[in-house]
Amino acid sequence: MRAVVTRVSSASVSIGGTVEGAIEQGFLVLLGVGPGDTEAVCDKLAEKICNLRVFEDENGRMNLSLEQVGGALLVVSQFTLYADCRKGRRPSFTDAGDPAWAAAMFERFARHVDEACHGSVSSGIFGAEMEVRLCNWGPVTIWLDSTRLFS
Repeated sequence: MRAVVTRVSSASVSIGGTVEGAIEQGFLVLLGVGPGDTEAVCDKLAEKICNLRVFEDENGRMNLSLEQVGGALLVVSQFTLYADCRKGRRPSFTDAGDPAWAAAMFERFARHVDEACHGSVSSGIFGAEMEVRLCNWGPVTIWLDSTRLFS
């Protein structure tokens, strides 16, 4: 799995002009699922994200987690995180996971972070054409790849 985690002061996802999910302070997580991802990897990545300490403490140091600041998560599926741009000018997405498996893993991830982060999670709809808006705070943006984290 690959995730781009952005610390935001606000974020929202809309489908067809209707807001499907919105948060204030927290994380916007763009999540891509690869073909070799397992439920165990999904759960570990969810835990890692929920416990990232990238919010500032009273001394201005990035030392606090999402839960400690009362933050929320907005999770959006993003198969394009598996784009292969090595050949030509048009990316290939053959490295992305099978859509049916990826949808199940996306739902599992959303449920897991909902439990681990104590119910402060919104999400987009897997496979939908979405408009994502965010106000990056910091800016803080972190790329996580499960093959590098858990191998």
